[in-house]
Amino acid sequence: MQNGTLLAGIDLGSNSYRLEIGRFDHGQINRTEYIKETVRQGNGLDANRNLTREAMQRGWDCLGRFGERISGFKKNQVRAVATQTLREARNREEFLETAQKVFGFPIEVISGREEARLIYLGVAHLLPHTDDRRLVIDIGGRSTELIIGSGLDAKVLESYRVGSVAWSMKFFPEGEYSTTAFKTAEVAAKAILDEALSIYPRHAWDVAYGSSGTVGAVADILGYAGWSSSLINRDSLNWLKRSMIRAQFNDKLRLEGLKEDRKAVLGGGISVLSAVFDLLEIDELHLAQGALRHGVIYDMLDRSDFTTDIRGSTVSRLSKIADLDTQQAERVNKVAQFFLGMIIDQSKSGDPNKLIQKLEWASRLHEIGTLISHSDYHKHGAYFLDNTDAPGFAASELHRLSLLVLGHRGKLRKLEADFNNVGFIKQLLALRLAVILCHAKRDPEYKSISLTLVSEENRIFKLTLSKEWAEKYPQSAHLLKEEITAWQKTSWTFDLVFSS
Repeated sequence: MQNGTLLAGIDLGSNSYRLEIGRFDHGQINRTEYIKETVRQGNGLDANRNLTREAMQRGWDCLGRFGERISGFKKNQVRAVATQTLREARNREEFLETAQKVFGFPIEVISGREEARLIYLGVAHLLPHTDDRRLVIDIGGRSTELIIGSGLDAKVLESYRVGSVAWSMKFFPEGEYSTTAFKTAEVAAKAILDEALSIYPRHAWDVAYGSSGTVGAVADILGYAGWSSSLINRDSLNWLKRSMIRAQFNDKLRLEGLKEDRKAVLGGGISVLSAVFDLLEIDELHLAQGALRHGVIYDMLDRSDFTTDIRGSTVSRLSKIADLDTQQAERVNKVAQFFLGMIIDQSKSGDPNKLIQKLEWASRLHEIGTLISHSDYHKHGAYFLDNTDAPGFAASELHRLSLLVLGHRGKLRKLEADFNNVGFIKQLLALRLAVILCHAKRDPEYKSISLTLVSEENRIFKLTLSKEWAEKYPQSAHLLKEEITAWQKTSWTFDLVFSS
């Protein structure tokens, strides 16, 4: 990546949306602008876990403003991620469809563990390089992430469904503070966080850091009150809790440094933070400068180089776990890339490098369903990818891979896919042809075969091969003829032509 390139990381949190813009300079990101808007989307989930229209509108309005600010950016300069509220929302696709239009860029809904990984990445990049074992805590609106890592590597990652917005709504619904309310909220938080005792024991880490959200708000208040503004300890946390109980109601709370938009969720955040202090035996929590949005930007840097893209490592790990035939996977990938290369530049169907990269991942994982059963393994593989935690991948990326794995063989009408997505169709056809030609698990003769996109408007592909080839490889020729029928059930046509 060239020095001077601007990058934008956007965090669509449950309480706030945040936009971080930084300039790349010799491996580092220097902030040029930071915008935060309180959206409170987390309290817009109804009893059926659907976002209300009002909550969606608040999000759309904010994203419209963010989108205007970065309207001159290219897609590879922007990455936006959504967290717990949109992980939970049953109508998230309705929200995302409009959100991406008004924002102008894709929005990824990431898993809790992926959120934790990105948080750690952001925190670690803004800390001195040491060998300390770090415990990183991020209390968001509807989830809390806990991570243990060293240097830039996160070792232990977990996300828990407890946060400042959710706990404030549940245990401080009228904004009333009392000893009983805090105790009840802390006990409830400990019940959810209890398993963290065995995952994050005190002897497993050396120093604790708190990132963003609740921790940042608490540190601001403590700094104005004469305590350290970069360190939270048990005494200062208990002082703050007593101050809130004395005020009785959040609208009567007068604390310098407490922003108005934070008042409504402070009770829930403090109760969760207190529970974490007790469970993990924390005496001091240092304020970290890095956060999720920083991790998003640094992860973009890693993705810009295939050798450092963690998604490639994740694919290798999954392949190893499933004990896949790596020779066959590489064989399929080689042939699939050959066919994709013939049709990839014939239309504007997405970034060619991204299409190539994602086809490689699908090729390497197309047999992952054999981990479960060899019968209908393509269906098992798709289910596995749709329901696994895969570092580096957003839910939408995993779903795209799952569709390629599901569609690499068999009937196509089973695919609930967007057949208007030309890039996806090219990947799918290339993978299916590769699997057919590699069915005998040996290197096929394929370089004399030609694949063309005859007409994108009329959606016609043509595969041309010689009669001599068909006579030499009758089983492959038979399977290719069957492929004609498979595509007849879609809006695309696949023609097979035998040349003399």
